[in-house]
Amino acid sequence: RFMERARTEMLRTLGFSLDALERDEGVVFAVRRAALDYVAPARFNDLLDVLTRIHRQSPLRTFFTQEVRCERGLLCRGDIEVVSLSADSFRPTPIPKAVRMAFSHISAQ
Repeated sequence: RFMERARTEMLRTLGFSLDALERDEGVVFAVRRAALDYVAPARFNDLLDVLTRIHRQSPLRTFFTQEVRCERGLLCRGDIEVVSLSADSFRPTPIPKAVRMAFSHISAQ
């Protein structure tokens, strides 16, 4: 859930909301694949940071690399594939151009 929220916050930081993308563009996003490596457990009251990077993207999919960390170090590492779907049919549909451009901009940094 921490990784999902971090991806949502990344979109929000770029000026997009999931609600508006569904309403205005007819697009929703779903995790197609997740490969996780659990390195260490989080503990009660740990302050967690989630690092989210865009590894690559295609017209339909975005591939994220994410890490969950705390002051003790790395807790979890994940490679997440997210697909863009039509909100009506739940069939794959292209990622909106503005989102792809914003993702391209931050993945180039």
